[in-house]
Amino acid sequence: MPAVEAESVETRTSWIIAIAALTMLAMAAGAPLIVVVGLVPISETLGGGRSLPSLASSVAYLGSGIGGVVCGLMATRFGQRRVAMMGGIAICAGLFLASYGSSWSLLTGVGLGVGVFGNGALFPPMFAYVSLWFDRRRGTALALVSSGQYIAGFVWPFFFERGIAAFGWQRTMQAYGILAAVVVLVIAGLLLRPAPVPLAGPGSLRKVAGGRVLGMAPNMAMFLIAFCSFLCCVPMAMPAAHLVAFCGDLGISAARGASMLSVLLLSAFVARQFWGWLSDRIGGLWTVFLGSVAQVVGMLGFLATTNEAGLFFVSAAYGLGFGGIVPAYVMAVRALFPAIEASWRVPLLFFASLGGMAAGAWLAGAIYDRVGFYAAAWWAGIALNMVQLGIMVFLLARQRRE
Repeated sequence: MPAVEAESVETRTSWIIAIAALTMLAMAAGAPLIVVVGLVPISETLGGGRSLPSLASSVAYLGSGIGGVVCGLMATRFGQRRVAMMGGIAICAGLFLASYGSSWSLLTGVGLGVGVFGNGALFPPMFAYVSLWFDRRRGTALALVSSGQYIAGFVWPFFFERGIAAFGWQRTMQAYGILAAVVVLVIAGLLLRPAPVPLAGPGSLRKVAGGRVLGMAPNMAMFLIAFCSFLCCVPMAMPAAHLVAFCGDLGISAARGASMLSVLLLSAFVARQFWGWLSDRIGGLWTVFLGSVAQVVGMLGFLATTNEAGLFFVSAAYGLGFGGIVPAYVMAVRALFPAIEASWRVPLLFFASLGGMAAGAWLAGAIYDRVGFYAAAWWAGIALNMVQLGIMVFLLARQRRE
């Protein structure tokens, strides 16, 4: 025990880094939410139905995934501080371009600025970076950092809805871009530094690269885990990206819909701390499985009720269910693969996850434009989630066999 304690990389600085990352991610995650809250007014300004702003949400997710792989490699070469500062500048520039008021500027600004070089420089590389500061409570730390998305979802929709109503969606984008850039640049410049690397335990440098994982070739195991992440993130994105518009179709005001989205993401934030604690005890794969089951139950809840009170309850329950899935995937990858591979395996995992979020946000809008209601989209998401659960059962069986 004393030897293990002596080798631990966790210090007070580790938690300062985690809180700094949480704050930056809360700012970065707010940028795509402007499109979610302003989906209807943006579609009215630009024309083309709801599929266009839904596509903008999708390219933000997809761009973040692609950018995560690219920026993860950049962080290895230039350091996380410089890459994070680039992300803050890119979010500001992307939102200014998106506010220009045309279809091409919206998609380009959100896709490249907010997505590839904004969130792509902050989300996937930052998870890999923070994971290197922890070896004993990695799951708890990753759950905390990943909660930036839900803090953003709780805080910003309220301000975005009122800002859009008072000043329009374009000025709201511009103001938020400036705020996000200032916060990210200051925190990254003052607090980020080279990370230590755990020398012992799962996912450490002492674990040799190239060994079999879950009884399979490492890249095959990585593919199955990433594919599961894609499949479960498709339904995860559907209510999050369309809840405000869904409420509008039911006669519920945009302000109440934005509040409902805040409740969903707040409950996900609270639950994520529990899921992080649990993943430190039962492992990432089991946490993913349990969270995915809870997500299916939550999706069924959106099919079961259409009244305002019921939807507030379902939104809260849904957030409690899916809150811990994404950091649990990161936990699984860091436990199964060596730390030296974290700089590209974690961003690759996020590429799959964000690709699923992109597909889910677009698919729900496309299905709505075709059939005129969201229930069909919820059923499609549930079907994909069930396929993911089947693969997870296979992976858990392989883990138990080992």
